[in-house]
Amino acid sequence: MKTIIAGSGKVGAILARKLVAENYDVTVIDTDSSTLQLVQEQNDVMTVSGNCAITGVLSEADVEGSDLLIATSGSDETNLLCCLTAHTMNPDIHTIARIKNPEYISQIYDMRETFALSMIITPERRAAVEIERLLRYPGFLKLDTFAKGRVEIVELRIEGDSKLKDKPLSQLNSIIKCKVLVCIVLRDGNAITPYGDFVLREGDRIFVTASTDDLTTLLKNLGIITRKVKHVIVCGASRICHYLCEKLVRSGIGVTVIDNDKEKCRQLSAMHPDVNVVEGDASSSFTLEREGVDRCDALIALTGMDELNIIISLYGHSHKVPQIITKLDHVDDNAILDFLPQSSVICPKELCGDLIVGYVRAMEKQAGAARAVHSIADGKAEAIEFRVDGTTHHTSEPLKHIKVRKNVIIACIMRRGKTVIPNGDTEFYPGDTMIVVTKSGDTVYQLNDIFE
Repeated sequence: MKTIIAGSGKVGAILARKLVAENYDVTVIDTDSSTLQLVQEQNDVMTVSGNCAITGVLSEADVEGSDLLIATSGSDETNLLCCLTAHTMNPDIHTIARIKNPEYISQIYDMRETFALSMIITPERRAAVEIERLLRYPGFLKLDTFAKGRVEIVELRIEGDSKLKDKPLSQLNSIIKCKVLVCIVLRDGNAITPYGDFVLREGDRIFVTASTDDLTTLLKNLGIITRKVKHVIVCGASRICHYLCEKLVRSGIGVTVIDNDKEKCRQLSAMHPDVNVVEGDASSSFTLEREGVDRCDALIALTGMDELNIIISLYGHSHKVPQIITKLDHVDDNAILDFLPQSSVICPKELCGDLIVGYVRAMEKQAGAARAVHSIADGKAEAIEFRVDGTTHHTSEPLKHIKVRKNVIIACIMRRGKTVIPNGDTEFYPGDTMIVVTKSGDTVYQLNDIFE
């Protein structure tokens, strides 16, 4: 499949890496020759220098012979014009546009056919959704939702006092008294597909499949004390902060936002009069203590600098803030995550990258294609949602009689709104939704690819 990425910034670079890893033919367009050179050095891509909204530049990138165009430049207007122009030159091409301005979202969604858009992506909005979900379940480091919100894959760290420390997985359900499945364990930077005799150790990060209804039970029986979030401090009046304030105020959660940019503070205060907006240095211990970091339920670091977000998060940990959420734009060095105890890490660009990868896979192979793809375990594994249909092999057979590829786990099956954590006697049928977890490098495009 031939794909054009218009814009080689952070989002474009992540998409190039993900799509090249899946062996797609990728061409990147940008006006900045230095960023183009960097993307080309890091990935096996073709590059075209120029304005992606110009017909001549798109023609040089072979838009007429391409299947998909993803417009991720820094300008919403350029992205829209790029998609519209590409569709005019090739009516069969799929187009995806990144939109940053919150004031455009509703209007562009209503006019998506006019702009010839197959999909709209807003990394900042998606990140806000992720943060709001994490605030609802403060004991988890990360949550990925499947099957229209009825199934979750959650991340937990095995601490020194955890009930699961030094316990084999075969004892898991008797300890937590609800049905879950550990599908991946991240230990010393390595992703492990565990079996029943696998013993959990302190420092392990485990990825657990559970129904949404069982999440509270899981936390309670592990002795992880959670409380309803009533007040949060957000450091950085970013676009993510705007979307997040909308959600939190609607939920009745008190919000204090700290930023040293006077104009950003003024704009945010005008848009969200119920939010306490403070002009000040979010990295200052004096400012954080004055605004009540010792009393808040959650501290969310959303500044534009990864280093500053890490410092703020470590400071919050030293003051025993119950929940800390850290935004990182660069997560290439996963060792950084081990220095953030009790911190959930979100990367908006990675979230949107996963969404687009799922779309691309579905484009290429319609029958049995992935409906959703989530990167987990620091990118070392994937959780993929499929729909079982008439073309799926081994329906109505017990799992114990089916040979599944190495490093692939059937983590969950949804049937008529009910969650099934599978065992050897479990069967699946057309109409079911299946969640599959596989280590990265063992790409699964269609559901039948999981079988030997």
